Amino acid sequence: MPDLLNSALFWRQVAAAVLGGAACGTVGVWVIMMRIPFVGVAMSHAAFAGAVYGLLLGVNPLLAAAAACVIASVLIGPLAERADVPPNVSIGIIFSLVLGLAFLGIGLMTGARTKAFSYIWGNILVVSSQDVLVMALMTAVVLGFLLLFFKETRAVLFDREVARAVGIPERALFFAMLILCGLTVTANLNTIGGLLIFSLIVNPPSAAYQLTYRLSTMFLLSACFGVGSCLVGLLVSYLTDAPSGAVIIIASSVCFGLALAFSPKRRRARLQIT
Repeated sequence: MPDLLNSALFWRQVAAAVLGGAACGTVGVWVIMMRIPFVGVAMSHAAFAGAVYGLLLGVNPLLAAAAACVIASVLIGPLAERADVPPNVSIGIIFSLVLGLAFLGIGLMTGARTKAFSYIWGNILVVSSQDVLVMALMTAVVLGFLLLFFKETRAVLFDREVARAVGIPERALFFAMLILCGLTVTANLNTIGGLLIFSLIVNPPSAAYQLTYRLSTMFLLSACFGVGSCLVGLLVSYLTDAPSGAVIIIASSVCFGLALAFSPKRRRARLQIT
């Protein structure tokens, strides 16, 4: 154990768990409150598709993944508005497109596809200093945006039409939140993996939603649940050699189950029915 505590790799893993859990938990609140939970699915697969084409074209995979997420983000809103379909439907359309593009890119690859598939599962145990730096910058941007525009984002999350009526640039804020969600997914692609990260965006805020009526408390609880899930995944991986990404998602799901079981909102709804 002392050797582990003196290991630079171990502390990079802990930092990645804290940063990734906090960022995913924060953007997850936006996703849940805007009632577009499947945006995490679309973004994670857009990031994966971008990484695949980055490998295919000899471009930095994370930069390509970030570009793909930004493109997906700016397509979701206009598609919903101009096609007059709910946001979740437009997200489903984007998801189908990027999933097809991802597997087309894998099919076009020659030789081993190990690097491409590593972006599906991720592995927090092999996180690099560059990964931690990217995650730190992304977490700082997300938290900075939240602090600077908390009142405005709260209005947008409550009702976009009301926010627009009082002069808040709700469309710009909506797109900003989508883009930050996509970039957060990209920053965590190496550690959590594109196939699993959408669960870390949905489960912690869903658990937090069950326990509080205050938005500020929901942000705090969601970030804590995200960090806790990542740390549990890291610990279990060390103890059992289990895949870290899978354990992180299972931990976040258990967290939601416990929150639901002890939810004051659920108890209040049950009392109102009786």
